[in-house]
Amino acid sequence: MKIQVIEYIKLQLDERMQASWNAMQAAQASANEESKSSAGDKYETARAMGQLDRDMYARQYEQARQERVLIERIEPLHTPLHVSLGALVHTSMGFFFIAVSLGSIKVQGQTVMVVSSQSPIGALLMGKVVGDSFDFRGKKHQIQQIA
Repeated sequence: MKIQVIEYIKLQLDERMQASWNAMQAAQASANEESKSSAGDKYETARAMGQLDRDMYARQYEQARQERVLIERIEPLHTPLHVSLGALVHTSMGFFFIAVSLGSIKVQGQTVMVVSSQSPIGALLMGKVVGDSFDFRGKKHQIQQIA
């Protein structure tokens, strides 16, 4: 299941990168069109807004690209002894994949929460081994398996 989770994440990040890239290009084109007009301050403001949009999409693209690089570094066949980056963790509250913050996904009929190691649950799980317990939202849970 870990291989399918990683492939799903890669597809999601690729889609996010493509959408950000397309939006960035459209915002740049819009800003360029506004600069061709000589009607005054109104167009300078529109051009500046287009540039701000382009910069926002560029940041989104770069974040997705960095997350994609991180996912590429994960060895899908490696089974860690403790919870670390790239670990698929089966707990009494469900499955977690420690990588990037992507949220809930469905793989092989199972719901898997894809979380970063800095997220509240990710930080709780990091370093734990099979059999360890942890408290989350006032309830005690146990790590059943790490893949």
